Amino acid sequence: MIVINDVWVNWFEGEEKGYNVCPFFEWRKQDKIQLIDKIPILYVEKRMYQYIENDLDDLPGKLLNMIQNRTIIKGEVIKYAAIVTDGEGILAFDTMGYHLPLKKSRLIPRHERRILQVIRNQPQVSFPLKRKVPVKTDHPFSLGAEAMVGLIRRERELKWLTMLVLDQLKEGKNCDEIHYWLTEWEPDQYHEIRQLSFQEAWQRLYRHIYKGWSKKHEDFCQEIVKGHLLFEQLWERANMTNDDVVMRRIK
Repeated sequence: MIVINDVWVNWFEGEEKGYNVCPFFEWRKQDKIQLIDKIPILYVEKRMYQYIENDLDDLPGKLLNMIQNRTIIKGEVIKYAAIVTDGEGILAFDTMGYHLPLKKSRLIPRHERRILQVIRNQPQVSFPLKRKVPVKTDHPFSLGAEAMVGLIRRERELKWLTMLVLDQLKEGKNCDEIHYWLTEWEPDQYHEIRQLSFQEAWQRLYRHIYKGWSKKHEDFCQEIVKGHLLFEQLWERANMTNDDVVMRRIK
């Protein structure tokens, strides 16, 4: 099995959606950046790669057996960790001793180039999945990839934050409140909005937020979090300055 030495990773824990595993140019100083002494590389089929990238389900036993105890971090043997690639995407994962990819990371560009080079003449390893990967519906806490296309880390965080607030509004079922926020988005439709049921108004507001991201979305997010301490803290964290971006010396 091919292994690679001295690899920088930035672990994102418990992330089901691959878009939340940030690429190198979005890394920050406070992220869990770590140097791996040695880690194996698996060249897998696209379906297997996407399963690991966008799921938190059990990995095939064959895969786990192949990588068992082959990763070393700070001199410590890690039970199940590896870098997987389908020849296009590249992702590191660590199961933390379990059977599912609880920690995931992208790599720095130099290491990505090395991996694509070393697998060039290698065959793909097949790992049949026991079940068909289900099609998952959108939830405010776990949006479909199309909702995040083209967004940078800060924009994804603000969009996720806005969805958290919308979910809280949905639980409250306050018709006047949801009418108010929808009117903020559609000020010219005040009279029509007042006739909408709570569910109709909430769905209409949800569609506005789900599609794209713009200065209008950002301004709306800033307004809707006011008065909620936790949400305000999340807003501030997402708006940290560029000084918090990780030093490029590891590039």
